[in-house]
Amino acid sequence: MGPPVFDDAFLHDLDALFAWRRDVRRFRADPVDEAHLHACLAAAHRAPSVGNSRPWRFVRVSDPGRRAGVAESFARCNAAAAEGYDPERAAQYRALKLAGLKEAPVHLAAFCDAATGTGLGLGRASMPETLAYSVVGAVQCFWLAARARGLGVGWVSILEPAAVTAILAVPETWRLVAYLCVGYPVEEHLDPELERHGWQAEDRRGCTLVER
Repeated sequence: MGPPVFDDAFLHDLDALFAWRRDVRRFRADPVDEAHLHACLAAAHRAPSVGNSRPWRFVRVSDPGRRAGVAESFARCNAAAAEGYDPERAAQYRALKLAGLKEAPVHLAAFCDAATGTGLGLGRASMPETLAYSVVGAVQCFWLAARARGLGVGWVSILEPAAVTAILAVPETWRLVAYLCVGYPVEEHLDPELERHGWQAEDRRGCTLVER
């Protein structure tokens, strides 16, 4: 059997999937369909990786105590971040909802295993950071697969990586790349939430392409 043919209808739907992939912070309490979650993780595992190293390690965080520890890390980082702005901007920052840690039914931490032997180091001798970039690619594949199944994903970056790593008690060679909140969105919007709430102006520049 030959490769599939992606017709115009499929390409239209694919463009819509990219457009509607949003960073979700407001989740319903409904449990996530386990079959959907595992299908999204399977999509993540199909991501490209440097030297076929597949360094991603996903941790599902279900323990209430560990979740509370992650939420405390977010609270510390969030308060510190607000202090970096002038008073007017800081007030605007504090009004933003920047995580769905309390509401999201599923928490996933995505790590990069720096000690993975898979791939035998191929392709990363001069750019070792590509190992972590590979995990980012897996996160994006997971995200798109989730969106296609009606799930929302929120990437929480306002965290202390060392603290989260300790809370989750993972091997010391694992490096935190992303902490994801996953669940069914309360609301659906085509525009980014930060634009909708006035944090930044709408950016219509698109992708920058420079020729040399």
